[in-house]
Amino acid sequence: MSTVRTAIPLILLTSLMTGCAGLQKTDWPKCAAVGGVGGAALGAIESSSWAGWGALLGGGLAAGYCWAHGDGDEDGDGVPDSRDKCPGTPRGVQVDATGCPLKAPEPAPVVEEVVVVEKQEVIVIRDVHFEFDSARLTATDKERLNTIATRLKQEAASARLSVTGHTDSVGAESYNQKLSDRRAHSVTDYLIGSGVPRSSFVSVTGAGESQPVADNATAEGRAMNRRTEIKIDR
Repeated sequence: MSTVRTAIPLILLTSLMTGCAGLQKTDWPKCAAVGGVGGAALGAIESSSWAGWGALLGGGLAAGYCWAHGDGDEDGDGVPDSRDKCPGTPRGVQVDATGCPLKAPEPAPVVEEVVVVEKQEVIVIRDVHFEFDSARLTATDKERLNTIATRLKQEAASARLSVTGHTDSVGAESYNQKLSDRRAHSVTDYLIGSGVPRSSFVSVTGAGESQPVADNATAEGRAMNRRTEIKIDR
């Protein structure tokens, strides 16, 4: 019986100390409770009257042992000092499992929208055919120019417009020169009448057949060369 009385307290004491060793200092109330139960059990083995004293003694010893040997948390970040790789973390700073401050997410790069304004643009009008051998606009021509006038009225007042008429190579060169000039003025007059400021036009000229963009030997090429160009300088 004496062997049992000696062995049981040792087993309980060993279990108690082992359990408390894995706790933190702040867990001393848990150690005290466990120690109290263990102390009461030890006291009851000797005599029922010793149970209360055993609980008091066991609770006190266990609490003290836990406080003395338990793992602390000096910076209060919730990570025991034995695992805290960043001691002294300021209060309120969120930490990871190792006690080091969490890295703040890098701000998303700010992408500034850059509006690129073309300094110069050329509107090429090829489906304005005029009446045969004249500079008078047809009804279809006017519909096409209405769309262009709407576009040009949206340009800044500082935009400068240059209108140039072009022809194919059919006919005399001198005649084509004059015809291209009349057609350039005809287009300009219509645009002004449609609300495009007259002050926006800085030049209205005819280039005749001197600036082809396609082969005048074919019908398709000649159609490409019969055109009016509006250059916009911003």
